[in-house]
Amino acid sequence: MPRIKGVDIPNEKRIETALTYIYGIGPSLSRKILTQAEVNLDTRAKNLTEDEIAKINSTIVKLELPVEGEMRRLVNQNIRRLKEVKSYRGLRHHVGLPTRGQNTRTNSRTRKGKRKTVGGQKKKLAKK
Repeated sequence: MPRIKGVDIPNEKRIETALTYIYGIGPSLSRKILTQAEVNLDTRAKNLTEDEIAKINSTIVKLELPVEGEMRRLVNQNIRRLKEVKSYRGLRHHVGLPTRGQNTRTNSRTRKGKRKTVGGQKKKLAKK
């Protein structure tokens, strides 16, 4: 398993796809890195030579791309800043609701979590 920027990338995948397993590198950036490193996009990750892996690593460093830990730190700092200034997006992050304007009446279960049933209040109030 080749190791690039501290991440083990999958052996059986094409290197173009395998690079996207690194946090902060998507498909288009992966292609850009590989063309600059002069590595064939169709090469399987297990068939990379040590020289090609070194070229890919040096290209990522040369492009000054924040990847893995550095990228995660930047994203967390941005979210923390939004929370500190109490912006609308920061408040949504704090409460755990969607931040990009989605409907929350019926959807957004990923952010809100498992449903909590609210009901049966009329019977309780009637008994008192």
